[in-house]
Amino acid sequence: MSHWPMTMERCSSNRATLAPGGNPFATCHVRPGSIPFLFAEGQSAATVIDELRLGEWRGQIIGPHGTGKSTLLAALMPALEQAARSPNLLVLRDGQRRLPPETLLKLGKDAQLLIVDGYEQLSWISRWRLKRRCRRLECGLIVTAHRDVGLTTIYRTSGDSHTARRVVEQLLSGNESSPLDATELADAWRRHRGNLREMLFDLYDVYERRRPRG
Repeated sequence: MSHWPMTMERCSSNRATLAPGGNPFATCHVRPGSIPFLFAEGQSAATVIDELRLGEWRGQIIGPHGTGKSTLLAALMPALEQAARSPNLLVLRDGQRRLPPETLLKLGKDAQLLIVDGYEQLSWISRWRLKRRCRRLECGLIVTAHRDVGLTTIYRTSGDSHTARRVVEQLLSGNESSPLDATELADAWRRHRGNLREMLFDLYDVYERRRPRG
């Protein structure tokens, strides 16, 4: 699941460009859909879609907290729409044990594919009912979770320092001089134990303290 702090500076659009003097780690620059998902070598949105087809449009994206599951979903949406699957994305809140009734009513009608981000929040009976309904209506189902929830795994996200460095370099591209150095980035990575999302939130504060003021 994704939680984006409201304390960060606001931006006017989902894919906002960095304004002069802005913070590249602000919410609008790091939330899902704002930066490209960095696939593992040999993998792409196309290979994930191929896995989904083989699994009859049912699959799970597995990975620890903050390793890019929501960002991957955002990267897959255009390909899913091109495949005419009419995806319907549902992001669950912490502790949300049931699906909204209107979500189930849409299955097989307005949506041929349901995407549940944070699937493991649901109770086991809610999961069972959802899977059964999707099978009966021939509706696809993609879920994100921290561990195996009984569907075919179509992608595993993982936190590694190399990927974290690539993401930070991407966010800092265009900055002629950055107030952050490699040691600082490595320290932030270790401090958050591989949680890229939390590391980026931390770097927002670091950047604010260090960036030059006009």
